[in-house]
Amino acid sequence: MCGITGFWNSSEDTSPDRLQEIVEKMSFRLFHRGPDDGGSWVDENAGIALGHRRLSILDLSPEGHQPMLSRGDRHVLIFNGEIYNFLTLRKELTQLGHHFRGHSDTEVMLASFCQWGIAAAVKRFIGMFAFALWDRQEKVLHLCRDRLGEKPLYYGWMGKTFLFGSELKSLKIHPDWCGEIDRNALTLLLRHNYINAPHSIYKNIYKLPPGTLLSLKQGGERPEPIPYWSLQNVAEYGAANPFSGNKREAIAQLDILLRDAIAQQMVADVPLGAFLSGGIDSSLIVALMQAQSSQPVKTFSIGFHEEEYNEAEYAQAVAQHLGTDHTELYVTPQDALAIVPKLPTLYDEPFSDSSQIPTFLVAQLARNHVTVSLSGDAGDELFGGYSRYFMVQRFGGRDVPWNVPTGIKKILARVLKARSPQAWEQTLQPFKPFLPTILKQRNLGTKLHRVADVLSLDSPEAIYRSFVSHWKKPEDIVKNAIEPATALNNPALWANLPSFFEKLMYLDAQTYLPGDILVKVDLAAMGVSLETRIPFLDHRVIEFAWSLPLAWKAPEEGQGKWILRQILAQYVPANLFERPKMGFGVPIDGWLRGELRDWAENLLDESRLQQEGYFHPQPIRQKWQEHLSESHNWQYYLWDVLMFQAWLAEN
Repeated sequence: MCGITGFWNSSEDTSPDRLQEIVEKMSFRLFHRGPDDGGSWVDENAGIALGHRRLSILDLSPEGHQPMLSRGDRHVLIFNGEIYNFLTLRKELTQLGHHFRGHSDTEVMLASFCQWGIAAAVKRFIGMFAFALWDRQEKVLHLCRDRLGEKPLYYGWMGKTFLFGSELKSLKIHPDWCGEIDRNALTLLLRHNYINAPHSIYKNIYKLPPGTLLSLKQGGERPEPIPYWSLQNVAEYGAANPFSGNKREAIAQLDILLRDAIAQQMVADVPLGAFLSGGIDSSLIVALMQAQSSQPVKTFSIGFHEEEYNEAEYAQAVAQHLGTDHTELYVTPQDALAIVPKLPTLYDEPFSDSSQIPTFLVAQLARNHVTVSLSGDAGDELFGGYSRYFMVQRFGGRDVPWNVPTGIKKILARVLKARSPQAWEQTLQPFKPFLPTILKQRNLGTKLHRVADVLSLDSPEAIYRSFVSHWKKPEDIVKNAIEPATALNNPALWANLPSFFEKLMYLDAQTYLPGDILVKVDLAAMGVSLETRIPFLDHRVIEFAWSLPLAWKAPEEGQGKWILRQILAQYVPANLFERPKMGFGVPIDGWLRGELRDWAENLLDESRLQQEGYFHPQPIRQKWQEHLSESHNWQYYLWDVLMFQAWLAEN
């Protein structure tokens, strides 16, 4: 796991020393991503410079140093990530006559490019990666990102200079940088709490979409990314060519695939462990790790003293049953709040998923003991784990056998809105043990109000969009902005799948997973120089998951991940993991009324908002006052604005 950065300006006559100086400053800004080693390489004739920071995981010797040149010196590579099947590829390449100096996956990648070409080689890779490859012979710079976007890669133009890097902070070091905030992209933050690819917070700077390759030629036009792998194709092919075996065979096959993915991801020359929340996904990853390890696996979890946010006791029970070497840390509000000032620099683009706080804390805890940690992310998107899938299906999915008349919907909406979210919480609290699973959720009152919002909507697409949106009309909040088109508001970009439930799973895997979850994990972990690996993102697992019937993922209303539960039950008693989904949250709502109130008030000051000129102050101030009075819980809406305001103050 590393950090990469670089630039190309073939029209400028710059000395090699100056190129070297600039790129070294750019790469040093990524020191946290690679504290073990750094390197740079320049081609003064072409005007190109490549920089690298290394977190040594495989082949700790100098033979793993980057930038790395291929044999014959045609290609120069800088690479962030891991190729898990590099030993298999190395064996095949050796049989084809290639020779290797060291034992790194970087060297295997270079040989693969020489043997099969860029596009064909990346299709053979199993792993997570973002890389830049300079072809000295053809004068072409290739940028590439892994299939689901586990590793980040920004790129764009500042005048005649082409810039790229793992994080925006490295691009800003270049003397040609003159970043202008993209107000249109800001509307995406308010809707989603992240900025969708290919957009970034800056004009003319983009995120390379997952599963694509961008090839920039000297003197050529500005290229568009070309897909080498398509989640849409995978999902549609799986639906059209379903798994032919029975349930028992599917369970066995998925168990084998996950075991193999995990075994490959447990290969490291440094200490390795796993995050463990006690939920189904992380418990399954840890169970399969422990089943293949002769030593207790190191596991990590954090707990909160607020009972409704605390899963540590469940993680402890799973760890004890599996016999892992478990470390837990109970976090006080002061511990968590101390992270808030770091967020604008840790996430160098505005990002407002508040679970960024516990994610950073558990990464920080793990880094005290290991350099690599496996994670259970992506299980929800692949196996139907989110409650919103069931909610959308109930309130408007086309594949449900009934429909509620519009008049009744409107009456129900008025009833739900007649009481504040807090009043609903107080009323329903004594009855929670007796409610159906789908209603045993944190912040239930707020979610009932969200249900009321969607009852007046007339299509499942609109209902889903409402469920996943924060500010419903962000153009009314951001001055002089037009919200860009995304897959969320263009059903033509959705996959052609048998059920609406599956379309929502696809949409989340295409947008929310790479835009939110993977960004959150990568930047939190790399902020403390920790590599994270996600076995569910092995593309073989993804492709198999999409071949399974929906009934084997979500056979019961309100309960997804059926097949994962069946596998996990072979290793862990069901009573240790069968409970309502909690999520990975923190009590932002209460903190904004308490410890964070002065901080928030300063950032949301009406005159400040007016002077900065990005937001219309009135609707923000109204929600802030309603939140303080406890008539509504606007934590998500306010956190979107606060994270931009805090980021703006640092930039």
